[in-house]
This record gives sequence, structure tokens and C-alpha cells, in this order.
Amino acid sequence: MNKTILKLLLKRIASSLLLIFLIITILFFLLRISPGSPVQKFISEDFSIELSQKIKSNFQLDKTLFEQYGSFIAQAVKLDFGTSYNYNLPVFSVIKDYLIFTVIFSFISLIVQIKAGSLFAFISVYKKNKYLNGVLDSVAIFSFALPSFLLGLLLIYIFSIILGILPSNGLTSINHDDLSVLGKFWDYVIHLILPVLSLSLTGTFIFYKYIKESVSEVSRKNFILNLQAIGEKKSKIILYHVLPNSINPILTIAGLELGALLSGSLITEVLFGLPGMGRLTITAILTRDYPLVIGCTFISGLLIIFANLLADFLKTVFDKRIINTLNN
Repeated sequence: MNKTILKLLLKRIASSLLLIFLIITILFFLLRISPGSPVQKFISEDFSIELSQKIKSNFQLDKTLFEQYGSFIAQAVKLDFGTSYNYNLPVFSVIKDYLIFTVIFSFISLIVQIKAGSLFAFISVYKKNKYLNGVLDSVAIFSFALPSFLLGLLLIYIFSIILGILPSNGLTSINHDDLSVLGKFWDYVIHLILPVLSLSLTGTFIFYKYIKESVSEVSRKNFILNLQAIGEKKSKIILYHVLPNSINPILTIAGLELGALLSGSLITEVLFGLPGMGRLTITAILTRDYPLVIGCTFISGLLIIFANLLADFLKTVFDKRIINTLNN
């Protein structure tokens, strides 16, 4: 790997990790100074004061705020965020089960966004249909203004309540275990259709706008016009010349979008009852599971760093001009 790129990546990783540390530190103090306590759900008339104090001691909530922070930092340095109050398991043991779903769900949504956005962009640029362009641009504006939770509710109302053809909640049906292998796969597919649509609409038209502008700009370049003049096939021009020179905006937006998706699509996962990081984070916040909230935030930050570094790396691979700029 080019030394300049490696140096840049290491610098980005260090600054990003510092930012994550500052975020989880602020979050640590905000959680503890906010009203309420995780011990409250264990307190009742049947519990003695001594038992309540023992629970506080087990959670280390009987210590001062800065003593708690010192213990937290000592554990965090070893990547140990403690034990979840709700699950009574190490934080990362809880997260890993939810993380797998979020990673798969995010990549499915990203692929849908890129493919659909690219298709609409190339149709818009090369078909030159004013009516179609107007429809696509209008839908793009509409998708930017429409909140994702409202879109999700609208999809549920149309396809689940009125038409009754798609499930509105969960990842599997009640009889999932009794289905064949193919039946189980199809059961997953139909349960993911509405969540993926809800999550992908805005992203699709973000890709559409950026790819359309990039492809339009590249298509007006002299070397493309020369290829057209000598009778080169349009498909070859698009595949071997337009697309490679339009890749940077796609990778930039893909990195940002993948980071947002991997860090937890809170509203979509909660709305559709999906077992992902977003839903886990919301549950942890509502139940005041301090270690789990910090662990989810840390993992989400790492995923955002990974997605953006991956996008930056791919841009340097596809566009050698970036390396030349860095070297200069």
C-alpha cells in the first residue's frame, strides 16, 4: 500500500477513535445525571432497603460519579464495557446477535439503493425524456421531505392493512420452523420487503441525484464525445468510460450511507420490530441499561469509521489522481 495512503488512513483512524472516546464520555455523564435510575425497576414493596442497596452496589452505582467514570475508563481501555443490566451478559455478547442482522440488512438496503439509483440516473441521462425526468425529480424531492417513519407507516397501511399481502412486523412468521429451507428463505424475504423499501427510498434518490450529475458531467467530456463520433457502441462507452470516471461520487455517498445504515436504522427497526442494533439501542436507552447504551454507541462509531475508510480506500483504488494529489 502507498505510504501516503497508509499515513492518511492511520491519521483518520486515530482522529475517529478520539471522537468516539469523547462521544461515549459525554454520553456516560449524560446518562448518569439524567433523571431516573436502572435500579428503579428492581424496587418494590417486597424488596428491602438492604436489597436495593445491594443492587446498586452490584451495578457500581453506589460510587461517586467520577469513581464510576474511572472504573468505566479502566474497563473501556480493555474493550470491556461491562455486563448488561437487562440481559445479565457481557455487553458484546448481547450486541453480536443483533449486529449480524443489522450488517445483513444494511448491505441489502445499500445494494438496492445503488442499483435503483444508478438505473434511474442512467435512464434519466440517456433516455432524455422530459416527462420521465420530471417524475423522477419530483419523486426525489418528495422522498427527501418524507420522514422515514411516515413512509414506513404508509407502506404498512397499504400493503399490510388494505391489501394484506405483506407482513408488517418481525422477521419470521409463527410457523417459520415448520417450513422447508426454501420456504424459510421466502419467509425472510417477504418480511424484509417493506423495511427495505422504507429504508431505501430516500437513499435511492440521493444516489440518483449524485450519479445523474456525475454521469451528465462525464458524458460531456471531449473524450466521450470523440468516442461517440468514431462510432463506439454506447454500451461500451457507458461501461468502460463513463461509469469508471463517475465512480467517486458513488463511493463517497455509499460510504456515508453505509455508515448511517450500519450504525443502526433506529426508526425502521423499531417500526417493523426487527432484531437489529437500532432496536437494541432504543431498548437499552428506555430501560437505562448504561453499559449496553455505551457499547452500542461504541460499535456504531466503529462501523461508521469502517464504512468511510472503506469508501476512501476504494476511491484511491479507482482514481489514481487522488494518490498523485496526496503525493504532491
